[in-house]
Amino acid sequence: MRIAFTFVVLAIHAGGAIGAGEIEAVYPGREWKRRPAEELGLDPTKLKAFSDSVGGFGCVIRHGYLAYTWGDASRRMDVASAAKPVYAHFLFKAVQEGRIARLDELVCKWEPRLGEINASLDHKDRKITWRHLANQISCYGLVEAPGSAYAYNDWQMALLFDTLFVKVYGVTHETVDALLHAQLTDVIGCQDDPTFLAFGTGDRPGRLAISPRDFARFGLLHLRGGRWQDKQLLSAEWVRMAVTRPVPNSIPRAGNVAAEMIPGQRSIGSRQIPDNQTDHMGSYSWLWWINGVDRAGQRHWPDVPTDACGCFGHGGVRAMVVLPSLDLVVSWNGTRIEGRQQENEALRLLLAATENRQ
Repeated sequence: MRIAFTFVVLAIHAGGAIGAGEIEAVYPGREWKRRPAEELGLDPTKLKAFSDSVGGFGCVIRHGYLAYTWGDASRRMDVASAAKPVYAHFLFKAVQEGRIARLDELVCKWEPRLGEINASLDHKDRKITWRHLANQISCYGLVEAPGSAYAYNDWQMALLFDTLFVKVYGVTHETVDALLHAQLTDVIGCQDDPTFLAFGTGDRPGRLAISPRDFARFGLLHLRGGRWQDKQLLSAEWVRMAVTRPVPNSIPRAGNVAAEMIPGQRSIGSRQIPDNQTDHMGSYSWLWWINGVDRAGQRHWPDVPTDACGCFGHGGVRAMVVLPSLDLVVSWNGTRIEGRQQENEALRLLLAATENRQ
């Protein structure tokens, strides 16, 4: 269900660890470059304690090197809601390339049927923008007006995916992987054939199946400010905004009164109507989860650096997280993690393995 990354490469080093010059130069090729965990400022015993605790399978990347794996980090598997930052990547790229005029452009330009529904609510869906969809404040399928409330809503995500990829990029569900590969996963050298068709074209297209070691490449792309080797795939400004502009606590969670959706509307996950799965907790930013503060003053992950950000599926079972101040990326799947407290505990155990915690 949630999200993670960053944009700054930091010179973190100490006796026995690699230096800043090497940090900035390192990207994986077709295979990840490996260094012993100790050389990267990580305690192997504590890394094992972390992976034993969470279960599943995954990998840890530090300073651009593959430092640690557990289970089969090459296993491609559905990541559920952790896919959402990949949607945000393609949304920002569409604006960057001029396909979409701006983030506040009305989505009904591309999906005119939005203008035909909810006449009794003053055709409220005519006012939905890309900004609304990408922050889950569109109130699609609910009676509230766009921008007035937050609802974590899988019908809204299907609307975003289909309008962005089918209408804006002009692909079909059958051909969307060609776009994914050409503009992202082939460029960053993914090894395990990521796909937006985790369950095939007939079952929730848009669900991303990706291995932990490939998902970590996406995390490294964001850690490096949208740059991959000599290519700036996404501007650093977009990458920075993605994880620093959370939905403000002044925006409430929506209620549970359903409103009309366009005919044939599908969901990318939940079948519930109305769909309103969770609050934003001051930590939801452009389809990413960040380490913000909720309305009660509680930090989202209290034992984790404040610059942490990540994407999470099924409440944390599947995830990719970036810890910028430690120049570290972790990706996992099939774990025992469920919910924000267990996410915090897992990341706390991982942080215990770092020699230069900041």
